[in-house]
Amino acid sequence: MLIRLGRWLRAAGYDTGLANNGESDRELFQRARRENRRLLTRDHKLQEYRDADGTVILLCGNELDEQVHELSQRLSIDWLYRPLSRCLVCNTPLNISAPDDIPIPDDIDRTTLHHCPGCGRIYWQGSHSRRMRRRLEAWAREQKAFR
Repeated sequence: MLIRLGRWLRAAGYDTGLANNGESDRELFQRARRENRRLLTRDHKLQEYRDADGTVILLCGNELDEQVHELSQRLSIDWLYRPLSRCLVCNTPLNISAPDDIPIPDDIDRTTLHHCPGCGRIYWQGSHSRRMRRRLEAWAREQKAFR
């Protein structure tokens, strides 16, 4: 339900777990409790679990910007916490360099590479990362305006 929001939280630098395919509500709730995480959801039923207060955060927004706004008002999210420091796919903190044996396109500066030791993905500073950073900065400005 909130996969896009979860990936943007990762982009901001937060350790963010995502639901696994086929994981039941009970399993999600138990994993959140076990890992001392907050469970962001749009599913009202998850609020009905005993001890849901403090663990389950119900969001109402359908669109990403609505969810970001709502979450920013409910929690103290710093959208510029550690931008682009985690793998967006597997959540592992990125290494600031990549192994020399990894082939990269000629037009990419090797000194800008980040490597995920978890899944092996390579990230670099390109137009996509500049767009993502601008979006994180816009959310941070919006959050400050409401405080």
